[in-house]
Amino acid sequence: MSLSYKARRRWSLVILLVGLPLYVVAVVTVLALLPPLPFLVELLVYIVLGVIWAFPFRAVFRGIGQVDPAARGADD
Repeated sequence: MSLSYKARRRWSLVILLVGLPLYVVAVVTVLALLPPLPFLVELLVYIVLGVIWAFPFRAVFRGIGQVDPAARGADD
């Protein structure tokens, strides 16, 4: 079942405003519990984890910055 445009917009806001901060706190906490890593390794881990979180949510974020397809069709 595919989500509507409005549902995807709402879910994207929930993901960005609630899920992403929780993810950041979890990543920082886990890395703080590990033994000290060299600066460049730690930076690489943060960069990789900073990109990886978005892949499961590609379908939710796709097209959110565009005009609502239903509204665009009504204007024609």
